[in-house]
Amino acid sequence: MSAEQAAASGAAGLNAPALGQADIRDASFGRNVKVIRPVNLYGCTVGDDCFIGPFVEIQRGARIGARSKVQSHAFICELVTIGADCFIGHGVMFINDTFAIGGPAGGRQALWRETRIGNGVSIGSNATILPVSICDGAVIGAGAVVTKDIRKPGIYAGNPARMIRTLPTLPPLPID
Repeated sequence: MSAEQAAASGAAGLNAPALGQADIRDASFGRNVKVIRPVNLYGCTVGDDCFIGPFVEIQRGARIGARSKVQSHAFICELVTIGADCFIGHGVMFINDTFAIGGPAGGRQALWRETRIGNGVSIGSNATILPVSICDGAVIGAGAVVTKDIRKPGIYAGNPARMIRTLPTLPPLPID
């Protein structure tokens, strides 16, 4: 018997967990946004012409710029702002707690730090983005761990992420 069935039946001797529901709550959406369920979006803002894939969580106060695409299994926590025309790959994780006190902040938001992603940024699958700023036009390779601000357009990869090569500064192209 599953935990959900046990809770519904009141089965004796079994501890039933408190069950929550992934959903879309108190989120603000621009025009022509496509969201593939299941997702957990709450208190966030998603700009015009965005795509949000399945199994994505976007937390309260996070902002996604126009024409950006967020692929499946990404986690975008509070204090994250993503610019326009960005691509967030599968399984990308944003972090707002740096464990500044030697462990999790335990909900003490004063210890959290913000992340700002510029326009036209592409972040490859399974990258981890700590609280940093990433300039317009940067490319973050799959699996990279970004621990410091990125101020110059280029391709960055590794753990910690390092510039692999520079890129010319061009206006961002819309992602189709």
